[in-house]
Amino acid sequence: MLNPLTAISPIDGRYYSQTEALSDYFSEFALIRYRVRVEIEYFIALCELPLPQLKDFDSARFEALRGIYRGFTHEDALQVKDIEKTTNHDVKAVEYFIKDRFDKMGISRRHSEFVHFGLTSQDINNTSVPLSMKEGIADAYMPALDSVINTLEGLAQEWKDVPMLAHTHGQPASPTRLGKEIEVFVTRLSLQRKDLLEAIYPAKFGGATGNLNAHHVAYPDTDWNAFADRFVSSLGLDRSFPTTQIEHYDYLAALFQNLSRINTILIDLCRDIWTYISMEYFKQKIKAGEVGSSAMPHKVNPIDFENAEGNLGVANAVYAHLAAKLPVSRMQRDLTDSTVLRNVGVPVAHSMLALKSLLKGLGKLILNRAKLDEDLRSNYSVVAEGIQTILRREGYPNPYETLKALTRTNKGITKADIDAFIDTLEVAESVKEELRAITPESYTGI
Repeated sequence: MLNPLTAISPIDGRYYSQTEALSDYFSEFALIRYRVRVEIEYFIALCELPLPQLKDFDSARFEALRGIYRGFTHEDALQVKDIEKTTNHDVKAVEYFIKDRFDKMGISRRHSEFVHFGLTSQDINNTSVPLSMKEGIADAYMPALDSVINTLEGLAQEWKDVPMLAHTHGQPASPTRLGKEIEVFVTRLSLQRKDLLEAIYPAKFGGATGNLNAHHVAYPDTDWNAFADRFVSSLGLDRSFPTTQIEHYDYLAALFQNLSRINTILIDLCRDIWTYISMEYFKQKIKAGEVGSSAMPHKVNPIDFENAEGNLGVANAVYAHLAAKLPVSRMQRDLTDSTVLRNVGVPVAHSMLALKSLLKGLGKLILNRAKLDEDLRSNYSVVAEGIQTILRREGYPNPYETLKALTRTNKGITKADIDAFIDTLEVAESVKEELRAITPESYTGI
């Protein structure tokens, strides 16, 4: 019996309470429900065309038909799985389930035979999966991403005037402002979010090998391409054409790569915050009863950022495989996409876990202004860039080399050292005052 202790995947076990919302989009139950939805909407579209044999179907019954998938239950899904034990085909089982429901609703067999009319299973799968992706991303993932972006924006504003020693190559560098460094991530994430909002969710709808052969031979006077375009568009998707038996997945690959780029930015953020915590630029709120180490009682670990980084990495590994594998199929189709496609929710779930961990970690941060100020005062050599630049402006000979000789040393440079150096310069007193005014705290740019 599946429960949090017997689940193989932590998504469905240890972390299920945090990923449960995604079950409505990416579980086996959800896939079956989406398939039923597409089949029902396709039948209604055939009635609205109308096909000659369906022109007498009462349109007042459409909402009752939609009720089959809108009210779809776990018991309904189990019925489909029972049918599949006989058919050994999951999409055919959905067709038989719908026909059984039609029978119970008193719909004649001459009408119900148009369920799944002219279609191959991939017309249903390659419409159901992108539809679940589109709705899952919009309803569950985007709000979580927006919470992180909004939280970062709030911190960027809160800390916009906080000077901080920068580090390039791990070495002290020209000072920056903490808020600006957070704003960098806000901007990067916002640009990728814009791409995500503009993502194309493709659907394949074209029969056994993409040519609508069965449709055309049965009703040669119907413009089936136009019908397929309208039907796919009515679901909020973009129809791919021409195709083989399956969607070529190029746009889905682009979607996975977009999501992966967001994760990569978040990994960068996690590592930066982790490092700032290790440098004591941040303290973390302490929760009563929590244990940081089984051996060292004092530890308050940055576990939320570590958990986020780990889950982002797992997600990106799966996104990479999905993006690389799905667009590749032998000739008109092979079955390698089928089992891979069932995993589209896995990286989304790991991404969601990461977003929640990251949000939790950001909420624990306590700015340690004293440590930031201490590091600035202890690294007075970082003002050398500003001093030598003003000296260049004044035409002073060899300003870079002069400052290099002063500051490139293993001996710490203090404010007194800088002031003494300025006193020796053969420049106007007004320039010297300008140079003395440069401090690590004030030299933060714009």
